[in-house]
Amino acid sequence: MTCWMNLGQNLKVNAKKFPTTVALTDRSCSFTYPQTNERVNRLANNLLGLGLSKGDRVAVLMENSIEIIELYLATAKTGLVIVPINFRLVGPEISYITNNSDAKAFVVHDEFAAEVDRVKNELVNIAAANYFIVGAQREGYRPYETLIDGGSAAEPEIAVAPEDTWILIYTSGTTGKPKGVIRSHASHIAFYLINAVDFGFNEHDFCMNVMPLCHINSTFFTFIFLYIGASVYVHPAQSFRPEEILEIVEREKVTFISLIPTHYNLILNAPEDALKRDVSSIRKLLCSSAPVRKSMKECIMGYFKGVELYEGYGSTEAGIVTVLKPEYQMKKLGSIGFETLGTEFVKVLDENGNEVPDGEVGELYSRGPMLFDEYYKLPDKTAESFVDGWFSAGDMARKDADGFFEIVDRKDNMIITGGENVYPSEVEEVVGGHPDVFDAAVIGLPDDKWGERVAAVVIKKPGTDLDEDSMRIYCKDKMAGYKRPKDIIFIESAAMPRTATGKILHRILREKYA
Repeated sequence: MTCWMNLGQNLKVNAKKFPTTVALTDRSCSFTYPQTNERVNRLANNLLGLGLSKGDRVAVLMENSIEIIELYLATAKTGLVIVPINFRLVGPEISYITNNSDAKAFVVHDEFAAEVDRVKNELVNIAAANYFIVGAQREGYRPYETLIDGGSAAEPEIAVAPEDTWILIYTSGTTGKPKGVIRSHASHIAFYLINAVDFGFNEHDFCMNVMPLCHINSTFFTFIFLYIGASVYVHPAQSFRPEEILEIVEREKVTFISLIPTHYNLILNAPEDALKRDVSSIRKLLCSSAPVRKSMKECIMGYFKGVELYEGYGSTEAGIVTVLKPEYQMKKLGSIGFETLGTEFVKVLDENGNEVPDGEVGELYSRGPMLFDEYYKLPDKTAESFVDGWFSAGDMARKDADGFFEIVDRKDNMIITGGENVYPSEVEEVVGGHPDVFDAAVIGLPDDKWGERVAAVVIKKPGTDLDEDSMRIYCKDKMAGYKRPKDIIFIESAAMPRTATGKILHRILREKYA
């Protein structure tokens, strides 16, 4: 019988082991492990008091905050399933995820409530009394603190097994709709234990969380520290001001941050006074979501003197698959490293499922204990993503003679802009829905600030006068800001590159307009 404790169960143990250690802190308050455990128990019991039971879904549309972390912990204790929704999404996108996940309760930050109100009448599974709000009060919502006040401080009497579902998180869809990724407690426990060893984390660390807690990156590289009894500073994801980040690092003696290249670029170009902050407490840094140029690596390690820089490759489905460790940062430029501890090798396969020779390009597959269970309600998509138990996120890669991997391209042409994944098909569905659009292709173009920016190559219907402003207005309320095309390029039908079967060649468009 497997007896590993999930994050919620482990919190009870840490409350006894670390009675004076601060578990969570932010701009305005701090809670020790015992205080956090008591609040989470009250929250957990009050959630069950709503009539929810093990397996029921709780949707959250929230900024980084202590409250969203409490909800992750409370669902872990009760066997409820948390459904984190990206706070950049708009009404129709929120409606789809909420209904597809079968959520029965909804917790929202006040700044996002207007988007929920747009589609409230479409949310078919949530009772009127099960909407809660953090921040300024609003009609139709109950205050979040009512889920804390009056609740029993006793541990919930719910048996939660490692294989039970904890998180249902949605990824951008390659067919126009996001896919729900079912992740178990066991997959996260494996991540915490494996990476505590692989990265050398311990209970004396102090993690600063900046990445959005609606992303898998933060459910990994924030909660690992709560699992091992360390401290976490929670910082709003939408409020990345390098001056403030560096001030917090100096004040709190932060030892670890996970960031994307855009964040590092902002820090390295901060005002001179900000760069004079004492950042010597930083032991380790992680960079993910996009490759890091040699010049940026040199600047990062020059500023954070003595730091150990890691780069990670992974996905919502697979967890972290490979890591480029500090000693290889300059030796293996462009590489994503080799298998992380616990990953059962990584394979690069051709279209027939055969391993390709070193140096040749194929599709990257992995298998290990951090792997997800399935795509919710999509058995065919689940089956398509596996070959004999090995999973692929659709990335094309090659392996060198030393066993290091390099991502060559994204099989499905995924765009990564500011750390957010955007699939062209999802944007093409919206752009192509304009009555004056004959056809459209969406590509990623290089961008100094965001890594990539979204561009739409559009063929207008004959006789129409569609322009860039009209298209931007049309897209505004139909998808999140980071998905909306920044560049809109109008071309004639004959100029659209296609295969013999009529499929658009995105690669050719990228080469032409980059």
